Amino acid sequence: MSAEIDVKQDGALLRVTLNRPNEGNRFTDAMAKELGEIIGTVSDATRVILLSGAGNDFCLGRAMMSPTAGATAAAPEALALRRQNEVIFNAYGAFRRSHAPVVAAVQGKALGFGCALTAVADITVADHDAQFAFPETAHGIMPTMAMSSMVDRVALKPLMYMFYSAEMLTAQEALGIGLVSKVAAGGSLHATVEGLVAKMLAIAPPALFGVKEFARAARTMDAQGANDFARNLHATINTSSEMRGKH
Repeated sequence: MSAEIDVKQDGALLRVTLNRPNEGNRFTDAMAKELGEIIGTVSDATRVILLSGAGNDFCLGRAMMSPTAGATAAAPEALALRRQNEVIFNAYGAFRRSHAPVVAAVQGKALGFGCALTAVADITVADHDAQFAFPETAHGIMPTMAMSSMVDRVALKPLMYMFYSAEMLTAQEALGIGLVSKVAAGGSLHATVEGLVAKMLAIAPPALFGVKEFARAARTMDAQGANDFARNLHATINTSSEMRGKH
């Protein structure tokens, strides 16, 4: 593990902290690769993953590398660029596939890739003055990579507005479109998140993991398929001996 992402196993909770506060926790490609591997390889004993950022801001996006002074940077071939960007898509996929739900605690700004991480987290708790934006179009970047983090998280119209306008959203506005799960009152982000995590850890693991399994799959099913899946999952988990005090 690098010093740029701090990882601590706290019982059944995995605490993952973005640890470049002096850089606004901006991500290098190596960090994105590492984060995807961390989330994608958590142990079966991990029930909840808590993602947070050190310092004043959750994450100001990606750290874009500037070409050396005087050098002429040739545009990469499409295949090379696709391979380079796989670390981003792999990180999104790891969040979605993880058996353990991911809770993001957001203070300050969450921009670009930072905003995408708040989207792919299963639950996002924002400080009362947190801000969210995808500034890609304002920087001359076509943003479908970032958009892919949002397609199963928010409705189409706010998604389109957010990307076309590149406007900064307040925590309350992010809550209104479904990007954020809850806004913590001033000064209470830590207590709010820790209280939520404690409640989640008190849930029997089959039920905790089953909720995420259903939520992940049901949205792409037709109504009958979702009902059938719910019927099977409900019966399987609620009759398990692990639901009867064997946490």
